[in-house]
Amino acid sequence: EFGLRRAQGPDAGIYGARAAIIGGCSATSNVMTGQLFGIPVSGTHSHSWVMSFPDELTAFRAYANAFPDACLLLVDTYNTLKSGMPNAITVFKELRERGHEPVGIRLDSGDLAYLSKKSRIMLDDAGFPKAKIVASNDLDEGLIWDLKAQGAKIDTYGVGTALITSKGCSALGGVYKMAAEEVNGELVPKIKISENHEKITNPGYKKVARIYNGGGKAVADLIMLEEEQIDTSKPLTIFDQLATWKRMTINNFSIKELLVPIYKSGELIYNTPPLMDIQAYARQELDTFWDEYKRLNNPHVYKVDLSQELYDMKQQLLKEYSQE
Repeated sequence: EFGLRRAQGPDAGIYGARAAIIGGCSATSNVMTGQLFGIPVSGTHSHSWVMSFPDELTAFRAYANAFPDACLLLVDTYNTLKSGMPNAITVFKELRERGHEPVGIRLDSGDLAYLSKKSRIMLDDAGFPKAKIVASNDLDEGLIWDLKAQGAKIDTYGVGTALITSKGCSALGGVYKMAAEEVNGELVPKIKISENHEKITNPGYKKVARIYNGGGKAVADLIMLEEEQIDTSKPLTIFDQLATWKRMTINNFSIKELLVPIYKSGELIYNTPPLMDIQAYARQELDTFWDEYKRLNNPHVYKVDLSQELYDMKQQLLKEYSQE
């Protein structure tokens, strides 16, 4: 995660980096995030570091002297293949003579697929097959997908702007609506009606359960009323809440309720696990989804359905309020 300088303020930089780690990033260049949450910090020097020295080789040597065991050199300040790579290899050999091994090089401009392949050959021929190649330069998931498809010899991707600013989804189109009103100690379900079906709310006090097949793969999520229970010993039929003729009956399944209480009666009752444990949990849950749901282009739409009881309540309230 390389996005601090492009973040919408320092808090967004810190908590955006935290979210990126949960989502699967291996490290962040934001040292404050690393300190606050105990996560790995990683980074390289800037182009200005190289430009502040009389020449590139002197700049690389100075950086290697400062970080002999974490030497990752940015090689595209002047000319990647004619200057940056030869100078980096020279410094890597000097490091090895002193008993240290380099981390690798970073590419930040140009044809990353082509340059990574050429750089890999140069590093291997020079005796550094374990040296890593890091790539950056306004990367996003689409560009990374393309680079992989081209066979780019890139070990690590540094993603900044697109990640920290949530490119493509800069604002979450979610709202907070009343679902129930407490009257004399009882929760009375409420519904908000709209001409747009996606804006019609689901009434009542609810919970969400994830349904897994016998192989442990996620089949669907089911939104249901809080008091509902699912008998996993019997077949379960779920259906699309709009196209109700689309039905599926599931046998040999298990469920897991997804909502976990954080506050109860105004008191915090949840112990936040370490960030890397959260990342591991997120990865574990993501692994329960079929690859068809996770592909970038034309993914399958994951089913999120209503229970029969919740669906019936919703239809009843729609009928009642539409007659007013």
